[in-house]
Amino acid sequence: MVDSPNAIDDARFRAGSLLVIVAPSGAGKTSLVRALITQRPSIQLSISFTTRQPRPGEVDGVDYFFVSHDEFERRRAAGEFLESAEVHGNLYATSKAWLDSQMSAGNDVLLEIDYQGAEQVKAIFPQAVGIFIAPPSLQVLRERLIKRAQDSQAVIARRLHAASQEMAQVPNFEYVIINQDFASALGQLLHVVDASSLRYFNQRARFPELFASWEAVRAS
Repeated sequence: MVDSPNAIDDARFRAGSLLVIVAPSGAGKTSLVRALITQRPSIQLSISFTTRQPRPGEVDGVDYFFVSHDEFERRRAAGEFLESAEVHGNLYATSKAWLDSQMSAGNDVLLEIDYQGAEQVKAIFPQAVGIFIAPPSLQVLRERLIKRAQDSQAVIARRLHAASQEMAQVPNFEYVIINQDFASALGQLLHVVDASSLRYFNQRARFPELFASWEAVRAS
């Protein structure tokens, strides 16, 4: 993933972390993220724009911002999106203005996006924490998709094919969590999130005077 010098300057010494979570459909990412937010309510979850139709129980403005294809393209042309990608024939994107405001305020921000979007985000924010949620196997993933009962057999076949390609991107992520047991996977995710907040540049932003005193000693 390409580093941008300007992005490094912009992202350096911010108190908050940018967490990027990627997973194949059916790997349990949404359930893990919801449980994470319950236990770490200070994390700000980005709500993506999508052209996908809402699934049963999904609410506009809560799960996604559901927009038409034309509206999505209008916003993308206007430069409103930090990243955008096509996944399973639908378009997804992250609001640039919202992320800028949260990062400037020093908040921890979590993005649920696909690996294409993750590459775009890492090019702008190299210090973002990449977390990949993987299923124990494609067979287990297939069983979960069937049990979910939200997709036709043809759609499930497409999702499994896409999953094999997505899991080939695992080397591009700092952390990989295999979601075989939900409680264990959640515990691992919490550890990663908590550890990321203790990185040097995050702590320096929280305690500038303390770090300045250490740096003064080092410079003397």
